[in-house]
Amino acid sequence: MEHDSPDSRKALDLLKTVRGQVEAVVRMVEDDRYCIDVSRQVLAAVALLRKANLLILRQHMNTCVKEAISSHNGAEKIDEITMILEKYLEK
Repeated sequence: MEHDSPDSRKALDLLKTVRGQVEAVVRMVEDDRYCIDVSRQVLAAVALLRKANLLILRQHMNTCVKEAISSHNGAEKIDEITMILEKYLEK
């Protein structure tokens, strides 16, 4: 993964935000905060994780997959993407 690409930087920023949210959720649980408030924060973190994952997958397709296809070795990369998509569709 190209760590200096715009998608990588956005994904990293989202992941750092999620880290802060998860730490806040832990404190909420430790402080015995209202369950619905905790649940909302968990859902917000999950949404950011999904968004970060999509950026990471886009970066993967634009670099690793594209390179593999152009060198006629794309079958494995396509299988990897298919596996990830199957995980998304299970939900």
